[in-house]
Amino acid sequence: MEENNTTASKELIYGLNDRPPLKDSLFAALQHLLAIFVAIITPPLIIAGALKFDLETTSYLVSMSLMVSGIATFIQCKRVGGIGCGLLCVQGTSFSFIGPIISAGLTGGLSAIFGATIVASTVEMLISRVLKYTRKIITPLVSGIVVTLIGMSLIKVGITACGGGEVAKADGTFGSIQYLGLSALVLVSIIFFNRSSNRYLRMSSIVIGLIIGYIVAWCLGYVDFSAVQSYGGFNIPIPFKYGISFEPSAIISLGLVYLITAIEAYGDITANSLISGEPVEGEKFMKRASGGILADGFNSMVAGMLNSFPNSIFAQNNGMIQLTGVASRYVGFFIAGMLVLLGLFPIVGLIFSLMPEPVLGGATLLMFGTVAAAGIRIIASQEINRKATLVIAISFSFGLSVELVPEILSQLPETLRNIFSSGITTGGVMAILTNALIRIKED
Repeated sequence: MEENNTTASKELIYGLNDRPPLKDSLFAALQHLLAIFVAIITPPLIIAGALKFDLETTSYLVSMSLMVSGIATFIQCKRVGGIGCGLLCVQGTSFSFIGPIISAGLTGGLSAIFGATIVASTVEMLISRVLKYTRKIITPLVSGIVVTLIGMSLIKVGITACGGGEVAKADGTFGSIQYLGLSALVLVSIIFFNRSSNRYLRMSSIVIGLIIGYIVAWCLGYVDFSAVQSYGGFNIPIPFKYGISFEPSAIISLGLVYLITAIEAYGDITANSLISGEPVEGEKFMKRASGGILADGFNSMVAGMLNSFPNSIFAQNNGMIQLTGVASRYVGFFIAGMLVLLGLFPIVGLIFSLMPEPVLGGATLLMFGTVAAAGIRIIASQEINRKATLVIAISFSFGLSVELVPEILSQLPETLRNIFSSGITTGGVMAILTNALIRIKED
């Protein structure tokens, strides 16, 4: 392992604690920004669309997502008082949280979302303190099941957007040829550029696909830029702007996802350390990993206070470090600054808020399918013995049952109905319980 770290260090142009010249720093930061920009703005757009928020609210949520991602990235890279991993790590809202957030929003609105975000973030902070024990409970099999269920539950959101969203359902145009054609164009464009042998085209495939879809939608008259003219000035973060409330079902759902996110963050920090030529075992690494996971939870708590959604480390930036050869954490400060600046201007959030749902749906459908595929890949990497088969079968059966036939819970008390109405929560809880309780003596 030490030999691999030495090799990684030699391949880097700028190491972890190097300070690149301003020009190199800005160029590297810009590339990282392009790699994660769409991933940061997409969750608030999906959530706002599903919950039928107005243009002003959607724009503000996008702006706050950018700003909070900047603050969170700075904390991760800087490592403030033991909070943060001290690596070139970029943060933003994970797609894993979208399903539970939408459920929370349907139950109690934005106040319930932000309340659950703040309270449930303590789960990840607690895990950072007992990291080595948690990994025995949340095994790769459990993680794979939960990630697969997240992807499956979100596909419904993606296909609804492809058909035109809730607005189209209301006016009777849902599933029109124009909407489906626009979604198909975006989807095909992303696949086409993703298959390119050019690395930069491949990494930018989602951005390019969305731009193509946006332009075509504008040509078809689906985008009205007149609203942009009435918005100017700055977006100032106002803590608890939409209030705060606490729904037990929302807290439990998000808490479960935080549990999985902590394990994912551990893997991302390991990969980042390896690429950066840093140790991936021993006391130094464990401090770095626990600090990074603690920052994940802390940053999510800050996000809830500033009207944004849970934050986690983005894995795609590990690939960018490999491509650029720049692992300097000081580049992260420039990325953080760019994100905060973009979040300050309402027009940025507004322009993306005007993106028609079929355009967004074409991209998210593929993204959500990829999430499910990632979960299946995690499951497939494990030995599928009799116990694993039972755990998978029970978890998927319970999880998908409440997603497909929610009426099955109609006779339960309201509190229990709210808790288990999410397939992610139900399937995830069953995965943890069955994995812990089922004992089979293999032949």
